[in-house]
Order: sequence, then C-alpha cells, then structure tokens
Amino acid sequence: MNQIKERPTKLDIDKIRSDFPLLSRQMNKKPIVFLDSAASSQKPNQVIKSMDEYYEKQHANVHRGVYQLSQEATDAFEEARRSVQKFINAVEDKEIIFTRGTTEGINLVASSYGRKFLKEGDEVLISAMEHHSNIVPWQMICEQTGARLKVIPVSEKGELVMEEYERLLSERTKIVAVTHISNALGTINPVKEMIKKAHALNIPVLIDGAQAAPHQKIDVQELDADFYVFSAHKVYGPTGMGILYGKEHWLNAMPPYHGGGEMIKTVTFEKTTYNELPFKFEAGTPDIAGAIGLKAAIDYVEAIGHDKIQEHEAELLSYATNKLQDIAGLKIIGTATNKASVISFLVEGVHPYDLGAILDKLGIAVRTGHHCTQPLMDRFEIPGTVRASFAIYNTKEEIDKLAAGVQKAVNMLI
Repeated sequence: MNQIKERPTKLDIDKIRSDFPLLSRQMNKKPIVFLDSAASSQKPNQVIKSMDEYYEKQHANVHRGVYQLSQEATDAFEEARRSVQKFINAVEDKEIIFTRGTTEGINLVASSYGRKFLKEGDEVLISAMEHHSNIVPWQMICEQTGARLKVIPVSEKGELVMEEYERLLSERTKIVAVTHISNALGTINPVKEMIKKAHALNIPVLIDGAQAAPHQKIDVQELDADFYVFSAHKVYGPTGMGILYGKEHWLNAMPPYHGGGEMIKTVTFEKTTYNELPFKFEAGTPDIAGAIGLKAAIDYVEAIGHDKIQEHEAELLSYATNKLQDIAGLKIIGTATNKASVISFLVEGVHPYDLGAILDKLGIAVRTGHHCTQPLMDRFEIPGTVRASFAIYNTKEEIDKLAAGVQKAVNMLI
C-alpha cells in the first residue's frame, strides 16, 4: 500500500520570499522591510512572467477576431474569468465582471443600481469604517436621486455596533454596502450575519472585499452576497484590474455603466440593444494582460493554500501586537476581537508622518495618514495612524526590525 505523503503544515517563507523580486532590493541603503501590503501587495515572478508572456507571444484583442492569435487571447482572458469564478465560488462565470479595481466596481453598482432602484426618501446604509471608495459613490448617487445615506456606528474597539445596524435597517433601506475587513483597523466584520439580517427585509448587500480577498477564502454563495468587489493588486496581482461579482438577476436588472464597443448587440442611430452578461458591463478593450496576471496570482495563492496563509498571518499579527505593545506610549487603534493582519497605532507625542519618515530611513515601509478613512479617524478624534500590514512574505524578524525602528524613532523625537 502506498503511503500518503503528508503536506507540510508551515509555509516555506524563504521559498515564498524568493518568488518576489522586489523584496531583494534595498530602500535607503537598507534591506527593505515591506509592511504596506494593505495598500498594494508585491508581485511574484509567476504573475510578472505570465503578463510578459502574453505581451511577447499572445497579444491580440479579444472577442473580435477569427484569427488564431485573437482566439488564443480570448481563451486566456475567459479562462481568467473562470478562475475568478472558482476563486470566490460564484454560480456562473457571467456573474464575474472585470473592472479597473474595487473603486470602479463600487461606482458601477452605485450608479447602475442607484439609477434604477433609488428614489427620494430611500436610504443607503454604510458603516463608519468604510474606505472613501465605499462612501463617495453612494453620496454621489444619493445627491442625484434624493436618497439619504445612513451610517452604522463603530465602537471604541473598532467593531460595528450591531444593535444599531439592526435598528437602522428598515423598509426605506434599499441597499447595504459594507467592508468585509477594515483597511485601517483590520476589523473583520460579521458580513454573513449582516447579509442575513438585510435579506430578511429583502435588502441587497454589497461587500467591499478589497482587504479580505488576500487573507481568507471567499465564498459568495455561502455569504449569500448580492455584490462582492475586490482588486487584483492586493491579491499579489497587477494594478488596474478588479472584480465585481453580482448575482445574475441583479446584473440583468441594472442598466449598463459605460457605453461603447463590446457592451452592445446592435447599434443604430435610433436605438442600441445591449449585450448579454458579462459583456454588458465591459465596454471597450479590456485589460487583457491584467486578467491573465490575476489568474496567475489566484493560482499562486491557491497553491499555497488559504488555511496556511491565514495561520501564518495570524501568527504575525499576534507577534507584532505583543512587540509593539511593549513600547511605552504606543497605542493600537482598533482592537477588535476578530482581526486580519493589520495594525494601526500611534505613539503619544509623535506625529504619524514623522514616525513613518524615520522608519523609511531604516528601510521599513509602512503607511501613515488617514488611509482613505477620514470619517473613521474623526470617530477616534485622531489625524491618522501609522499602519503596518502583513502578507505571506513577511517574517517575525521583520517585525522585530519594525519594533526596534519605532523605539528608535521614539527615542529621537521625545
């Protein structure tokens, strides 16, 4: 009888790091410690090479040519769509719309759904921890339609106040739009429960999954999300490429967002008939290389395994939390019970920018500022934070460097 070879339970971090060429460079003459993956993750060779190969050997426009090269490009492009479908467990590949990113996906839903379904006196419900990209599009459509924006408050720990969420849901609520994981706090929201409560009142829900897709397995059928959006560049893929998942019946009910080629069946000067899904929402020449790069990124993540990624990042989060809490005067902003691998913090008497600038000189890349969540910063009455965010290629040794760097900055500035 053949023995089953056990899979290793830990990530081979050295091997993973060798896949990311940028991690071998220096920043300010120091080995780079990249702790800003929540803004945009680094790219493995597998993604870079897949896009290079497309441009070198396969480039042609898609869906428009009978010649072999165009057919090959179309096959690769549509295979990427099917890869995303499996990645998030959508029912049909036509429920996967390629966009430029999370921001465009939210704008598409806000505009198309809003024009069709929102009217004066209706309400759109978001939360106080949303990224600006899940605030401003809803403000814009509310201004156009006369609908009102309502906001779920956030507790001192950085968690949504669920009692208030339930209170705010009503027959006037026409859509809920909420982040899966806060980019500024790392809070993992109970979106499955939130969707269930909204659906009890026949209210559709959009989930901003930009921060969730890199860190955990997404199953849109299990969540029962009506819309789910994320960006390729946060999942080790290219910039300028994103995904809008929408349930087929909602996408069919919504008008197109952009007009032009590809999204049409027939065009006359009197009338245009629109294409079927998903092409109805994909006007113009798409980012073909971006889709191919996203597929390579998905293949990379799935080869490692979501369970291993979550375990590794949870260890980093716990380790970093303990190390940073030992620094006098340091306060972590966002202490939710359920968190992803993001730590936002302040040091008493030190401006976040000054701290970030000193860390930069030490080769440590962190994010400083309001993280496109100004209302959330206002909630905590702070100008911004220093944010360290971790990914599959980060190590405890890098966290040691971060803690030492913060302590050095504190010693210099206080």
